Amino acid sequence: MDLDVLLLTVGLLAAVVAALSKKLRRLPLSEPLLALVAGGALGASATGVLSLPTLIRDPAVLHEAGRLLLAVSVMGVALRYPWRDVRRRLAAVSVLLLVAMPAMAVVSAALGGWILGLPVAAAALLGAAVAPTDPVLASSVVTGEEAERDIPAKDRELLSLESGANDGLALPLVLAAVAIAGPLTARDAVVESLWQVLGAVALGVLLGWLGGRMLLLGEEHGAAEHAPALLFTVVLALGVMGASGLLKVDGVLAVFVAGLAFSLTSTGAERTAELQLDEAVNRFAVLPVFALLGAMIPWAAWRDLGWRGAALVVAVLMLRRLPVVLALARPLGLRLRDAVYLGWFGPVGVSAVFYLTLEAERLSVPENVLAAGSLLVVASTVAHGLSSSPGRALYRRAARRGVDGSPTRRVSTGSTTEMGIGDASAGQR
Repeated sequence: MDLDVLLLTVGLLAAVVAALSKKLRRLPLSEPLLALVAGGALGASATGVLSLPTLIRDPAVLHEAGRLLLAVSVMGVALRYPWRDVRRRLAAVSVLLLVAMPAMAVVSAALGGWILGLPVAAAALLGAAVAPTDPVLASSVVTGEEAERDIPAKDRELLSLESGANDGLALPLVLAAVAIAGPLTARDAVVESLWQVLGAVALGVLLGWLGGRMLLLGEEHGAAEHAPALLFTVVLALGVMGASGLLKVDGVLAVFVAGLAFSLTSTGAERTAELQLDEAVNRFAVLPVFALLGAMIPWAAWRDLGWRGAALVVAVLMLRRLPVVLALARPLGLRLRDAVYLGWFGPVGVSAVFYLTLEAERLSVPENVLAAGSLLVVASTVAHGLSSSPGRALYRRAARRGVDGSPTRRVSTGSTTEMGIGDASAGQR
């Protein structure tokens, strides 16, 4: 019965999203937030319509659901931009992955240890899990007509590519936390990290290339059309995730690499847009997972955190990412308003739940770590969902006023003409 109620809820939410699609983008509201509220209202701790166990009692359910959603989401990110755009952002994305993400993990771990009094290993796991920028929540910030109108292409591309890649590359940080806790030696953690990351890259390149070649072969024989090609990318993402599980490599990273390889192999730069994973898929795919998360919220464990839980939320949302991106503004080539925008919109989401539940059994993760992690995910979903539309408006007004004292200029980027970071009408193509 619980499954039937959940499916009915998701179906009704999908109808609402479909009917109000454009209006939702103009409101301080997001699809994940709608689903989260609906799930929370139906959960056992609220109305009791859904009697699902909490995330702490049964983390495996949400882990598997998050795993599938991440597969679809990172595939969509990988197919969102032509390869030439990806290559142009590699240097900045590398700074975000190799410098910003570890810094965010350290900051979050320190806050968890200081505010909640967590031991080093538990704090390290919490910090590693919440460090990645979530591609699911970030998608609502960088996609749609409003985002393309208000936010420069560079900012949108950086946030998209970072969120797609860092979900997979966060695994070594998680394994480092496992090593600190004791189940793995430092040597074993390094070996497992290398296998998971390098194996994921190899598997992603192979399966992405094969998928692209098969699609080209279908086109040559008149068997592949636009809609089936979009569906094929979803199936490919799930297939890569399944193969990754069998080979014990990083599935999220493998799917992202497979998407890049598929895009480069099957379409080339000039046709990538035709084979993008439709943004509608991302918008509707989030609904069941966030409804499930809402229904499994551990309210009692949140209450046990007391004021420390609220303090952790405020501290992590304000200090985990924003100061790091501001400090790296020059290496990233960002002006002040762009650094502030990218520093705020780096949400904690499904990937945090994925990594926390991934190690729940191996580490016997304390309840307060799972409670704190889920609280940060929900708080980020609410905060970034409510601020997405106002944030775009504030950025647009700042650009028109010429904040930073920057001149207006246009930058030609091949097939895309985007406004420079300091432009008055940023983001116009």
